[in-house]
Amino acid sequence: MNFRWLALAGLVAAVPAFAAYPEKPITIVVPFAAGGPTDKVARDLAEVLRKGLNNQTLVIENVGGAGGTLGAAKVAKAAPDGYTLLLHHIGMSTAPGLYRKLPYKVLDDFEYLGIVNDVPMTLVGRANLPASNYGELVKWLEANKGKINLANAGLGAASHLCGLLLQQALKTEMTTVPYKGTAPAMTDLLGGQVDIMCDQTTNTSTQIAAGKIKAFAVTTTERLTTPGLDKLPTLDESGLKGFNVTIWHGLYAPKGTPKAALDAVNAALKSALKDPEFIKRQEALGAVVAADARVNPAEHKKFVEAETAKWGAAIKAAGQYAD
Repeated sequence: MNFRWLALAGLVAAVPAFAAYPEKPITIVVPFAAGGPTDKVARDLAEVLRKGLNNQTLVIENVGGAGGTLGAAKVAKAAPDGYTLLLHHIGMSTAPGLYRKLPYKVLDDFEYLGIVNDVPMTLVGRANLPASNYGELVKWLEANKGKINLANAGLGAASHLCGLLLQQALKTEMTTVPYKGTAPAMTDLLGGQVDIMCDQTTNTSTQIAAGKIKAFAVTTTERLTTPGLDKLPTLDESGLKGFNVTIWHGLYAPKGTPKAALDAVNAALKSALKDPEFIKRQEALGAVVAADARVNPAEHKKFVEAETAKWGAAIKAAGQYAD
């Protein structure tokens, strides 16, 4: 009997199957409808992320509903094998404040893989709105109290959060019109069925450039440098001192996912965030690709923990909850 062969065979058998990760397609769950800003980020990211994952296929699965909590819950309960990931935005940190009965624990039920980008938001309105700049918009809002329809992509969505803070800052209430995703909300804004919306540049920049909607201001503390958005004033400089809402996206995996898979995905993510084409695409949409410590899992988690505390206080003050 060839004992040397047996010993070698035993060694091969002892090598964990995970060493070849990934061996099959990876699913990235996007907890919002197809065509929205988070979906766009996920699809752009998937194109470059696969290069660092043996060119394996990455499948985008849209699981919208309940402000992103349905998709997040699906990933939290998925098999922790490295083949189901979650691409989520700021809603990851606002859900604990918005939902009394959240089906997962944000800080306990996920593995953190890194922040992807930061996305400014824009205050926009229907094309035939009788206001051409922010100053005129404020006067129009004052003159039409009780008649203004403010669209958003649903409870917990970035547009909902921005709209919530906007109403607080302006000290005025608007009729909130929630949609099942940003795409249908934008469709009705384009059609003039709603008046205004506060949404990410990844969803508004193309429509603004085409003149299909009006843009009044950006939500960052500094003006943007993106062509087409660079002349817009900030809400802070326009009178809403301290107003600052930036949406970020992060990548997650179910708790308990093997370290080999987490390390592989994080390494692929860091490489993707340096990809010139990905950076170019994100910049064209007004987004800034992450290049700081938050691309590391531990710092990503610390950041989300701080954001959860911040937004929890703001949501509590507004008194807006979901069952």
